[in-house]
Amino acid sequence: MSFNISVIFLVLYLFYFIMLKKVPHTYVIVFFIILVSAILTWIIPSGEFKRVEKLMPNGSSKTMIVENSFEYIEGESQTWQVFSSIFNGFVAQSHIIVFILLIGGAFWILNASKALDAGILSFIKASKKLERFKFLNKIGVNNIVMILIMTMFSLFGAIFGMSEETIAFVIVIVPLAISMGYDSIVGLGLVYVAAHIGFAGAILNPFTIGIAQGLSDLALFSGWEYRIFTWVIINAVGFTFILLYAKKIKKHPEKSLTYDIDDYWRKHKVNENEKIEYYTPLSAWLSFVAVLIVLVLFSFYYPSSELSVGNAKFVFPALPVATALFALSSVFALRKSVHFYILNLLAFTVVFLIIGVMGYDWYVMEIGSLFFAMGIVAGLAMNKSANDITKLFIDGAKDIFSAAFVVGLAGGIIVILSDGKIIDTIMYALSNMMANFGKEASLFSMYSIQTFLNIIIPSGSAKAALTMPIMAPFSDLIGISRQATVLAFQFGDGFTNMITPASGVLIGCLGIAKVPYSIWLKFIWKFILIMFILGFLLLLPCLYFNINGF
Repeated sequence: MSFNISVIFLVLYLFYFIMLKKVPHTYVIVFFIILVSAILTWIIPSGEFKRVEKLMPNGSSKTMIVENSFEYIEGESQTWQVFSSIFNGFVAQSHIIVFILLIGGAFWILNASKALDAGILSFIKASKKLERFKFLNKIGVNNIVMILIMTMFSLFGAIFGMSEETIAFVIVIVPLAISMGYDSIVGLGLVYVAAHIGFAGAILNPFTIGIAQGLSDLALFSGWEYRIFTWVIINAVGFTFILLYAKKIKKHPEKSLTYDIDDYWRKHKVNENEKIEYYTPLSAWLSFVAVLIVLVLFSFYYPSSELSVGNAKFVFPALPVATALFALSSVFALRKSVHFYILNLLAFTVVFLIIGVMGYDWYVMEIGSLFFAMGIVAGLAMNKSANDITKLFIDGAKDIFSAAFVVGLAGGIIVILSDGKIIDTIMYALSNMMANFGKEASLFSMYSIQTFLNIIIPSGSAKAALTMPIMAPFSDLIGISRQATVLAFQFGDGFTNMITPASGVLIGCLGIAKVPYSIWLKFIWKFILIMFILGFLLLLPCLYFNINGF
């Protein structure tokens, strides 16, 4: 029993054709994809691989498929499930939905404090002072700032796999981009795209490289030297693309794809002539003392932290050091204004987020809780009552609800494909296509398969468990190093994260930035095409040169 894989590409072509001809609402797009997925469960036979648990080098276990175990099974074509999948999608994506609502509520409290406005005004003034230096002015102060921001987020993506965490930063960086004279797409480029460029060109990402190499019986994070090279090249090309777009928008704002949509942000844009009343109420000092006591207690119970950077671990008194720096910087900030204390609170929230992720395996629950606490502390520092803080939080959750809702809606896509049991069938058919290819064609096919599968399986760890047990042994048969196969997985998993509507992170970031998916698609498809071609060019040296670890 078999099916013609061209049917899939025909359905996808029709989808993108329809989307590009008109500009429907994001909800319409996602629901249409759910319908297409359900139709595919009637066209593609159901099938599955057998799976077993494999012990990883770090002591954890991962589910992997058994070689040559694919078999067709009784079909589970989806019909009325297009409606129930939405409910199940909300359940499956509940962690991200709650995370978005917590972030939205917390940052609404921050916005009410005018702390972000004060920070943006200070940033604009500092940027103008730097323009006095001819060298910096020639390069462009804004360009330097954007490169630094993108490099930071790219490193986060490359080292510890930042993805969901970008949602929290979009709500800060997009207004900053608007204040600098750009648009919301540039704001997304500075944080979301930069983090996923780093994710694609990862050096020590445990969620992609770590799992894929473990399933391929390779030393964890081996081949890092060439990965650093690929990361630099990918960043250079990616940053250039974003900077060129930013330059165009700065010169001709009306050419922005989101020019009308960005009215929302322009209405909230900080006026450089705006007068902010700088003061420090007693409540700010009291909130500082309360936070400091909590941090001191945590530092006492956790005097040292084992931080993980890739496969390397080192012990460092991260919490005590961060607490001491917070105490010192907060005193200076409070002497200036409560606004700068809240900004300092935001900065150290990010610091503790990094410590939590690298040292204590934090994920969206812990990170969302951290930002929630930050919002409450910021409200108390501004001498807001409990009722005022609650009202502000609810207003923020309302404002961002559409972004949270569409994440749950997008979760229905994965539910339909999984319940229809066609994902394994697609993988089996695609892998069979490579049987008679040469090395170059086989490597390109592996890369293309990973890229295509990422559109319907955005989870890197899930896709690694599905594909690497097939790809790794196959690469041995055709004379391609397993390391090159892992790199093909890494690139294929990373780039299309920025375009797949099945990604809750992408849909969440677009929702927060108020950018419809159809408009994002018009902007990002050229970038994805460039990255796809670049990825294959960076794979070719693995065939022709003796690279350490490959």
